[in-house]
Amino acid sequence: MDTKIGALDVCKPASNEVGSLPNGTAMAIQNSVPSTVINSSEATLGRHLARRLVQIGVTDVFTVPGDFNLTLLDHLIAEPGLTNIGCCNELNAGYAADGYARSRGVGACVVTFTVGGLSVLNAIAGAYSENLPLICIVGGPNSNDYGTSRILHHTIGLPDFSQELRCFQTVTCYQAVVNNLEDAHESIDTAISTALKESKPVYISISCNLAGIPHPTFSREPVPFSLSPRLSNQWGLEAAVEAAAEFLNKAVKPVMVGGPKLRVAHAGDAFVELADASGYALAVMPSAKGLVPEHHPHFIGTYWGAVSTAFCAEIVESADAYLFAGPIFNDYSSVGYSLLLKKEKAIIVQPDRVTIANGPSFGCVLMKDFLRALAKKLNHNNTAHENYRRIFVPDGHPLKCAPREPLRVNVLFQHVQKMLSSETAVIAETGDSWFNCQKLRLPAGCGYEFQMQYGSIGWSVGATLGYAQAVPEKRVLAFIGDGSFQVTAQDVSTMIRNGQRTIIFLINNGGYTIEVEIHDGPYNVIKNWNYTGLVDAIHNGEGKCWTTKVRYEEELIEAIETATGDKKDSLCFIEVIVHKDDTSKELLEWGSRVSAANSRPPNPQ
Repeated sequence: MDTKIGALDVCKPASNEVGSLPNGTAMAIQNSVPSTVINSSEATLGRHLARRLVQIGVTDVFTVPGDFNLTLLDHLIAEPGLTNIGCCNELNAGYAADGYARSRGVGACVVTFTVGGLSVLNAIAGAYSENLPLICIVGGPNSNDYGTSRILHHTIGLPDFSQELRCFQTVTCYQAVVNNLEDAHESIDTAISTALKESKPVYISISCNLAGIPHPTFSREPVPFSLSPRLSNQWGLEAAVEAAAEFLNKAVKPVMVGGPKLRVAHAGDAFVELADASGYALAVMPSAKGLVPEHHPHFIGTYWGAVSTAFCAEIVESADAYLFAGPIFNDYSSVGYSLLLKKEKAIIVQPDRVTIANGPSFGCVLMKDFLRALAKKLNHNNTAHENYRRIFVPDGHPLKCAPREPLRVNVLFQHVQKMLSSETAVIAETGDSWFNCQKLRLPAGCGYEFQMQYGSIGWSVGATLGYAQAVPEKRVLAFIGDGSFQVTAQDVSTMIRNGQRTIIFLINNGGYTIEVEIHDGPYNVIKNWNYTGLVDAIHNGEGKCWTTKVRYEEELIEAIETATGDKKDSLCFIEVIVHKDDTSKELLEWGSRVSAANSRPPNPQ
């Protein structure tokens, strides 16, 4: 085999497909009817942008008003297919667009210049790290102010308007500053197309005086908005499949592990096809939970090194060959760089590249094409799965709490497991919820999201808002620590305002428990709040909301019955009060290893 084929990186575009949602679902970018004439009063920059958002599947946009974006917001909400979701702050608006994109395939937020843009920046960085297409729109200065020496409000007091743009350049894949109408159509379309093609956020700044002005380029849309699909290099694909099949068919007990980039590669279905055909034991990395069906007959759990689900790490790390599809190996996913994996045993499949052990690397080979082609070349081998079944011992059930005994977290999640169905989705906040939710067994169709790569504390409040808005037919179950909730609590208000039916489990253990297990100090202790009292105040008698505190198992059972029964159409906020040291065993192990990685002494120079 000529390994030079692995250096071929030129992908051939075609021109007749549109973008797609996670796992290959076709995304309806609704092509405009050729030569559609738009009423001149609607042929404005703002309405054009609104139509483009609707065409790519965005029906809700998360906003915070400011004087530079007010006219733009007028024109966005004038679009019948677009709903404005006003948020309490820019950070949560960005988190909401992140959560929305995880379900819809793309999300959008609108903020004002610099003071809003720099506030939303952290959420955009998180979306970039998680490969989410997100359209971040900023209302910018009046076009007449560019190129002058004027100092504007909402800036740092210098006659330079580029600070916000320069900040966004590092966390977006494309930036468009629209301060004239002549090329606005092209700039906006290029930005949106790039977000979908690259599966990353983009930045669009719209001068505040341009949004409502008609222009001939917005009055007619003769060219349908579509994306050319990327195609594998056929020679490279065939060579990669041949090399991988030869490698895996020689193995005695091969396994396969799904990673988080299955989403951006739209390869979830192809990954399952390979599992079906090969008979291999099937695991997921923690950040890929929810991307692979856990009811698959060969599913063995989460591979997370020393904190894997029971018996999973033993099977993966003892395999003589492992195929990782879309992995990210960072210090968190590797438990402080402690995974017992060997490069010479691994096939690493990234969205457009395949690397075989210590051998060749094949470029411009799309993951979904590779997995589907490989499925036709592998010998059936279920040895690893049989070994798993041989050593597997079912989980022992936590002891039932005695009457009026303080509630334990493991008992909480025993009851949560019974709540899951195809009509639910789980959002897990950074913290011990990562580890407890990893152990939930997801039924077919149950959604699951968390932010592992960026790990921004407080992400889940906004993300829950966005995810629930995107899929109103699902009941979202959010698991949020008290420390995280204090960062972003305000937008529970927006959930109530929009009639969402989420069940929030606020786990009150008095501090930043995940930080405690890495390195403890007085800074990890927070001021306790009356969390149900806070949410009651936010509710203020407007909309449907129900709150309760639980300290004992019998109270938890009653709360769940109410939330899923009489209050099934309300936002339900259940504050679960537990001991400050009640953590999962996985967090204790993980925290120790991450602490060891963080505290390595400097290498001698």
